Amino acid sequence: MKTPQRTPQTVELDVRPQLARGEEPFDLIMKTVKSLAKEDTLILHAPFKPTPLIGVMKWKGFTHRATVTR
Repeated sequence: MKTPQRTPQTVELDVRPQLARGEEPFDLIMKTVKSLAKEDTLILHAPFKPTPLIGVMKWKGFTHRATVTR
């Protein structure tokens, strides 16, 4: 029997509230990443380009695209 195709999911995570409270959102981000399937997409909302996180994610095999919105 053939396994049904899974539809890729887009997961949005907004860490701006945690950062505004002075909290470190890294653990929350990693927990969210761990829940993703290979074909899923994570959209991370942050008030700055998270360069250290991008390095960690690249090391784990992920790709990224950053955009600035106002």
